[in-house]
Amino acid sequence: MRKLIANLAALVLVSLLAHTASAQQAKKVPRVGYLLSGSAPSPAPARPISTVETFRQGLRELGYVEGKNIIVEYRAAEGKFERLPDLAAELVRLKVDVIVTGGTPSIRAAQHATNTIPIVMANVGDPIAQGFVASLARPGGNITGFTILSPELSTKRLELLKEVSPKIRRVAVFQNAAQHSLTMKEVEKAAKLLRVQLQVLEVRGRNDLDMAFEAVTRERADALITLANTSLRMNARTRIPIVEFTLKHRLPSMYEGSEYVETGGLMSYGPDEMANVRRAAVYVDKILKGTKPADLPVEQPMKFELVINLKAAKQIGVTIPQSVLYRADKVIR
Repeated sequence: MRKLIANLAALVLVSLLAHTASAQQAKKVPRVGYLLSGSAPSPAPARPISTVETFRQGLRELGYVEGKNIIVEYRAAEGKFERLPDLAAELVRLKVDVIVTGGTPSIRAAQHATNTIPIVMANVGDPIAQGFVASLARPGGNITGFTILSPELSTKRLELLKEVSPKIRRVAVFQNAAQHSLTMKEVEKAAKLLRVQLQVLEVRGRNDLDMAFEAVTRERADALITLANTSLRMNARTRIPIVEFTLKHRLPSMYEGSEYVETGGLMSYGPDEMANVRRAAVYVDKILKGTKPADLPVEQPMKFELVINLKAAKQIGVTIPQSVLYRADKVIR
């Protein structure tokens, strides 16, 4: 009898321990790392709304509440891209379940830091050319997400420039050849159709700007276009000088992101990147529930927005046609 009681007690103890372990595992709160090339999120929502707040909204729509059923570890490089590798390594040491990031420098840092933790790209140019994924439909490794790659926009951007300034004949293009093989081909096709000459300049960062400005002035370009380049766009030390140069020389300009226009540039036309950031929360949810990143295709943009700055138009002496203003998603007055 004593032996039977002892055996029953042992079974009860084992059952209790198993239940406790199961309960502890059930209570495990997922931890997400968010790697930022720019500034850390502020306590209050930013205006205009930031990518971080958009991501938070996406999480809330899926039932996640930060600090309760999900933890998000934010690491921000504050525009100092050389800090990104260390910040990515720190997230890996924290053993986060997923890393969310956007822009080539941040994604590259996360890629080098881990080949096992899932990485969700909120926004990226050409992920295939940059070696982040094997293909859009079948990413392959531990990286997936959302691309802003849409080479056909190049035609639209040039068309808009011609509508705003019909006399332009020579357009300077700031590009990073490592990122824009497909986009550049589309720009060249569009230029031929619109009978515009291109002055293609390699501009990867701040050190290339002065020489590029000299070349644009020397060759007397009539307008300027920038192709997607996080190193330029997300850093005020590069973005602002580009905008100031176009205003000083009265050059109609077209950018890939609205940050330039909010800084004082003329126009931008590109994907709705906030929609991609919101969708990144959906991919995080899927991964936390067991889906492998290799099974989640990299999605291309579905929505695009045109932003126009009328102050800049007045400063460079350009009148924006009503036909273009009607199509604008946002007008800065």
